[in-house]
Amino acid sequence: MTSSIRPALPDPPKASRWPARAAALLLASLAGMGSAWAQAQDALPAPEAAARQDSNQASAAAPTAARTPFRIELIAPAPLDAWLLRHAELERLRTLPDLGETELERLLLTAPADLRQLLASQGYFSPRITIERTGSIDAKDANNSTGATAAPALVRIEVEPGPLAQVADWQILLSGPVLDDPAAAEQRAALQEDWKLTAGRVFTQQDWDDAKQAALRALSRLRYPEARITHSLADIDPDRHQAHLRLELDSGPAYRFGPLQVQGSERYQPETIQRLVRLAGVEPGLDYDERLLQAAQQRLLDSGDFESAFVRLDTSADPEAAPVQASVREAKQQKLVIGVGASTDSGARLSLEHLHRRVPGLDWRAATKLQLERDTRTLNGALDSPIDERGWRWNLAAQLQRQQDGPLVTSSQQLRAGRSQGGRQLERQLYAQYDRASTQDPALAVQDDAAASLSAHYGWTRRAFDDLYNPTRGQGLALELGAGLTLAQRQPYLRARARWQAYRPAFESSDRPSRWALRLEGGTVWSRDGDNVPATQRFLAGGEGSVRGYGLREIGVPRAQGGADPGLLLTIASLEWQRPVWIDGRRSDWETALFVDAGAVANHSRALSPQIGIGVGLRYRSPVGPLQVDLAYGVERQALRLHMSVGFAF
Repeated sequence: MTSSIRPALPDPPKASRWPARAAALLLASLAGMGSAWAQAQDALPAPEAAARQDSNQASAAAPTAARTPFRIELIAPAPLDAWLLRHAELERLRTLPDLGETELERLLLTAPADLRQLLASQGYFSPRITIERTGSIDAKDANNSTGATAAPALVRIEVEPGPLAQVADWQILLSGPVLDDPAAAEQRAALQEDWKLTAGRVFTQQDWDDAKQAALRALSRLRYPEARITHSLADIDPDRHQAHLRLELDSGPAYRFGPLQVQGSERYQPETIQRLVRLAGVEPGLDYDERLLQAAQQRLLDSGDFESAFVRLDTSADPEAAPVQASVREAKQQKLVIGVGASTDSGARLSLEHLHRRVPGLDWRAATKLQLERDTRTLNGALDSPIDERGWRWNLAAQLQRQQDGPLVTSSQQLRAGRSQGGRQLERQLYAQYDRASTQDPALAVQDDAAASLSAHYGWTRRAFDDLYNPTRGQGLALELGAGLTLAQRQPYLRARARWQAYRPAFESSDRPSRWALRLEGGTVWSRDGDNVPATQRFLAGGEGSVRGYGLREIGVPRAQGGADPGLLLTIASLEWQRPVWIDGRRSDWETALFVDAGAVANHSRALSPQIGIGVGLRYRSPVGPLQVDLAYGVERQALRLHMSVGFAF
């Protein structure tokens, strides 16, 4: 005996369930109150009715409003019992206030079929279902002189789901050019190797739907964008508890990228958009690859010049040279942004930023920003050229900053000129920089001599995270190398800094997996006289993203007068255990964290003394990145400190 299964019933949307229930309860309450008022008016003389109206109305309305026509007792193995009760039609209609005996009888007749359909979606095709009912929903309590209804009727449901169905055999049949295309050999093999519902696996409707869609995506995202499912069958043998699966896919013609067609560009030259698209790998003559189109679309958005961008293949054209269509909507030429914020490390923040996307006569982008924080005042400006054929831009930047760390105030100036190549996975920078910085203690009227330097730097950043906004796996590595010359004493120096951050699975055998978040950072400056290197080229530690439990830039080389100077050596290590929070058996967007941070700053390796912070945290996975709240204890400070931040950046 064989039969075809029906799709699983989707979860009823909460937005549609709760308003209906609330409305039903409200109508029941109003009806009960009206009935009680009428009975009280008929039973009592007018004066007594006026005197006792409130008490009688309250006593009658309460049981009527709370009246439930019947209640359900469902007996089944956990967690199947809660799932069935949540989706059963009986439960959804149970609270209707006007449900009568006729409607209940109809529901009881259709309940077995409803439950069988729900069980089939979970892989149970031979269940035993017993439904018993006691009591009547229209019965009155003979011992109650007020005429209130008796206890609601009881519907008792016993479910023995039986064995789970397993996949006995499966087939993926292909038709179209993919059958004979030598270039698609790996694609054909991957379809078979990546199939999830193999023999012996438990069969459910959701897994069957997911497997079909995964196979279709694997075929349509490379070479064959017009691929489609021509036939699919899940043939179920309920007596043997077996599923026989058959999926037929038609590839359609193979497509190659053709010329680029730009739509919506008015202010920018089409060549700029073509460069961004080609840098993503979309070249005429290449086989269609959906991932390359997605990368091109993301490059257009990341450029900051467009409010929206869509890159697609025109499948109505010749498959051998199908045009790639890039539709863009340009952002406004100028933008002024006023920002207000706060953080536990920096306190209140006010910023004013102006962006001009095409400076007249230069066609470069200009950005100017003023930012005021509790301990820092910063003014910077930058000019960036249009992107070239290899993805590089010319950059010019300048910055003025006044920064207070404890009792010390550092005033610095910085000029930078160079080139950069940006991307979501890989970034590179090559630039020359002028630094000048001086530190003073206003309370002691002591000011250090200003230090200045010229230096050349190379920066390289590689990101391999599964999600650049809310990463759960992967790693990132950033390296910076520099060589400079102090201007006062003409002393050469070298500077290096490295950062590494990774997310690794923890306790993978657990049914509720968690992860480790690891972070390492190190930096060093080699100089015969390190005091001559500007403070902006040396290192401080402490605060969110560094060593929690300590203030921002609090960890440095201690001064005899108080405070800390930047050091020539930096070491930071962090280990964090992140565990998702499960609610009703489902993974939520909340996570808990336990962490330990350690960091040290010194001028000599023998003077490195780690400052340790330990603590607990709470995370929320928002669309813009994780919202983090950490409570950390600085072991050396012997004090608690709260840290809050939003977003992920590496």
